[in-house]
Amino acid sequence: MKHTNSHREKDQTTAPTTQLMVAAELNRSRNDFVPSADEVARRAYFSYVNDGSLPGRDVQHWLKAEADLLAERDLTRIHGFHNKT
Repeated sequence: MKHTNSHREKDQTTAPTTQLMVAAELNRSRNDFVPSADEVARRAYFSYVNDGSLPGRDVQHWLKAEADLLAERDLTRIHGFHNKT
């Protein structure tokens, strides 16, 4: 009797390839998304207010706002809520 690969074995060999392709697409498209200055300014302002409106941390608030927006965008892409244009 000849042994053939089961359906399960085939899925296990293609899954890592699919995961690598998705990861590569996310890395490639990460540079495609740049939050607008308006979005970043709004997010940075709320961060400033939430931190007690203390002066002198504007750059930190701006950079954190950008990072947060990029992280949120990555989460929505992973879960398939991005707009394919």
